[in-house]
Amino acid sequence: MITAIVHVDVEVSRVPEAAQAIADLEGVSEVYSVTGDTDLVVLVRVRQQEALADVVADRIGKVDGVRATRTYLAFRTYSQHDLEAAFALGAED
Repeated sequence: MITAIVHVDVEVSRVPEAAQAIADLEGVSEVYSVTGDTDLVVLVRVRQQEALADVVADRIGKVDGVRATRTYLAFRTYSQHDLEAAFALGAED
């Protein structure tokens, strides 16, 4: 699984609509409206490198109101949530 963190700059008047449109895209797992130098932080998870270009350049980049994107590829994941999920595999509730 390839994980990318995409910072998205959006026209101010279009942030909520752009965020929802991006969240609805296949390959997008989460969208956060944030403070700071960017408007949205998007987590993209795909199985193949080629799919990353489809999601970021061909879909996110073409959402109404999106002005720019900056994409960061994740090398490793360090997350308590992920560790808990891995240890819970096969566990019954």
